[in-house]
Order: sequence, then C-alpha cells, then structure tokens
Amino acid sequence: MRKIVLIYLLIISFGKSFSQVGGLASYTYLNLPIPARTAALGGSSIALKDDDINTAFQNPALLSSKTSNALSGSYINFLGAVNYGYLAYGKSFKNIGHFAVGLQDVGYGSISERDEYGNQTGTFKANDYNLSLMYTYDKDSLLSYGVTLKTLYSKYSQYSSVGNALDFGITYNKASKLFTLSAVIQNVGKEWKTYTGSPTEKLPFNILLGASKKFKHAPFRFLVTYDYLNRWDLTYTDPNNPPATVDPFTKLPIKQHPAKQFMDKLGRHFILATEIVLTKTFFIRVGFNYKMRKELSLTDKQGIAGFSGGFGFKISKFNFSYSYAQVSPVYSMNSLTLATNINSFAKVEKPVVTP
Repeated sequence: MRKIVLIYLLIISFGKSFSQVGGLASYTYLNLPIPARTAALGGSSIALKDDDINTAFQNPALLSSKTSNALSGSYINFLGAVNYGYLAYGKSFKNIGHFAVGLQDVGYGSISERDEYGNQTGTFKANDYNLSLMYTYDKDSLLSYGVTLKTLYSKYSQYSSVGNALDFGITYNKASKLFTLSAVIQNVGKEWKTYTGSPTEKLPFNILLGASKKFKHAPFRFLVTYDYLNRWDLTYTDPNNPPATVDPFTKLPIKQHPAKQFMDKLGRHFILATEIVLTKTFFIRVGFNYKMRKELSLTDKQGIAGFSGGFGFKISKFNFSYSYAQVSPVYSMNSLTLATNINSFAKVEKPVVTP
C-alpha cells in the first residue's frame, strides 16, 4: 500500500508542475520556477543578465561580476502542503570566471501512510533536493559561456533516488543596446539510483532560446522564450477527460482546422513577459505561458491560468520580489525572494587628509 501512496504522490505533485511536459521523465521538480522574479515572468528568465544571481538557476551563463558576493533566498508556497525553497551565493575571481552555488529543497509535508484497508499506520516525509554548482566564463564583453553541475537526491519514506545533470548556456549581451540573447540546454544527465531498483528513467531534457530587450526612453523590458526546441508536439490529452470527438447533436466527427492545430502547437512553445521599470528601485512584472494555460485550465473554468505577475522593490541594501500565479482553478502559487550583496555592507574607508 505504501508503494501505491508514493506513486500517487509522484503523479499529483509532478504531473501538475509549472510549465512542464508531465509523465515523461524523473526529477521534474527541476522545472519549477525560481526565483519570484522568474515565476512572475511566466517561468522563464534565461535572457536577463544583471545583478540577479537567481537567474543562473535556469541559465549558468548569466553569472557576472555583478553577482559576486550576491546572496539570495527564495520561498515558494506551491500546492497545498507542497513548499520549496532555494538558496544561492555567487563569487567571481579575476581571470578565472564567475562561480555560484545553489541549493533547492522541495518538501511535500507529512503524508499519511495507510494499509490496504485504509487504516492509518503512520506518517512519512517526502523531499527532493538539488545541489547546483555553476560557472560562467566571459569570452569577451559580449559573449559568455556557462555550465551547471546538479547533484539530485530524492527521499520518499524508505525509497530514494540519486542522479546528476548538466546545464549548458551561452549568452550574448549587448549592454549598450539593452539587448540579451541566450540559448540553454538543460538536464543532460542520468539517474544513477532508482527508487525501487527498476530501470533508470530519463531526465527532463530541454533546449530553450530566449531574448530580452529594454528601450532607453521607455520603462519597459520585453522578454520572449521559445521553450522545448527539442520537441514540437507538447499537447497532452487527459485520459480521464478526453476531448469530444463526435458532435452530440449531429453525431458527426468533430474536425479541427489544420491551421488551428498548428497555431495551438506553436503557441505552447512561447513564454511572453514584460518587466516595467517604474523607478530604479521598483518593478512590476507580468508573464503569460500559453502551454500552462492549456494544461491547467478546466473545460468549464479557465480563470487566469497561464498568467502570472508580481513586483520587486529595493529597500536599503535588500531586494524584495513577490509573484503570484494560478496553477489550477483551486490553487495558486506565491513566491517570495530576498536578495542582497555582501559587498554593500563593506565599510568604505574615508581618505586620510594630510595637512
């Protein structure tokens, strides 16, 4: 019975993950958006190169001297008792490159353990972990390369799994034009130890392209991401709620126009977002993920599924970010991020004035 409960947990927790193709891989918690800024922008921030160390979670080529000594923590309330967090720290070394370490922890709360008759026999915990080591090398002032080594560990009661994954990123950043272009290959790796000794499963492999552009004389930054370059058809049919194939009145087959089918498949690849820079210390963010809207909407209720939003502001030496996203008609995701840079606390020595 315990195995049944664990399998059910995996299906519920991972099958509804933010912007993912469910049921095709293990460790799908790697697709969860981090930090709050990323969640507010539709789940992707692979083309934002600034002082935000958290964007390197999706694209290691985004580290820079601005993220040196940056420290950040994020907390996300996901589904019910499911919560996850992320800690990150960065450090740059002259003539060597930029480094960062990140730790992701996904917790599923305390889960009841029951026998085949439904009697509770106890409780157990379930957690996923991801320890990431990131490195960026600047080829020149425009081009940066990055790599991330992830060590993955999952523990569900007495069942556990271990794996490793690599991310590769390349970023072109034209600061004078306020333009960034990135390409990322995510989760190239292997599951070394499975939960029950069964054959190993695939990792959630993905290839993304993204770009961002800010205008000098307008407070807008626009972002666009093409998700899953490695797979064209991202449509999913719920076996428990398949779409009608026959008109109930005419009894004739329901046919969808090929152009509409093409546009639906194409739209599932794009994530669109904007960041409104009201002042140097206050930002508003809005994102739209069409695939998430199609996957998380019910037939009779769509709500704002697929839309996300949030804001960020700076007070003294600290940066705060918040985001809200509806991940189902009855659940929403709230994300909080607090970041700072240790360098900002260093005392500036006043020059000695000699007579």
